[in-house]
Amino acid sequence: MSGHLFVVAAPSGAGKTSLVRALIERSQDAAVTISHTTRPERPGEQDGVNYFFVTPDQFKAMQAKGEFAESATVFGNLYGTSHAEIDRVTQSGRHVILEIDWQGARQICEARTDARSIFILPPSLETLTERLKQRAQDDHKTITRRMSEAASEMSHYAEFDYVVVNDDFEVALGELEEIVHNRARSADYAADRESLQPLVANLLPSTLP
Repeated sequence: MSGHLFVVAAPSGAGKTSLVRALIERSQDAAVTISHTTRPERPGEQDGVNYFFVTPDQFKAMQAKGEFAESATVFGNLYGTSHAEIDRVTQSGRHVILEIDWQGARQICEARTDARSIFILPPSLETLTERLKQRAQDDHKTITRRMSEAASEMSHYAEFDYVVVNDDFEVALGELEEIVHNRARSADYAADRESLQPLVANLLPSTLP
């Protein structure tokens, strides 16, 4: 039996990376794909293990042939997830978990009808700000910018099939596991849209009527 494709998006600081990493570690039937990139190979990296390292011309040729489910330019380098790599994993019976931004998620969902999308929301703006501070990776100016970007990113939550609120990490991880292992139905999420409104009012007050 083939696995499924899941794309997971969230604003910076919502805990997406930690949740996806924990999900992969706990689930023998879940895996990440290997992306293609034009950036130089770094010491200790292996082609076909960390990335598929290709030249810009090779990457653009693949793009022209429609071989990527999604692609983007990051700091001047090209990155992409190929249909062939997604199919390699899913046909082995494992689920693909792609950690990506909302724009990439939209690309994939438009390119592949088999994709299921999950958005991670923080429990409040205050918690999101505190988590960004606790990471100790950014200065005050950068945190302010990330919070501004977060508002724009979170406004797209309704485009996703499922929404998981990362208030308690273990609870959020359990919900992700239920979705990936097909125990949570889209109908369940539809019924929960109303319950999300108080949270959305706090996170995105300007989006409500």
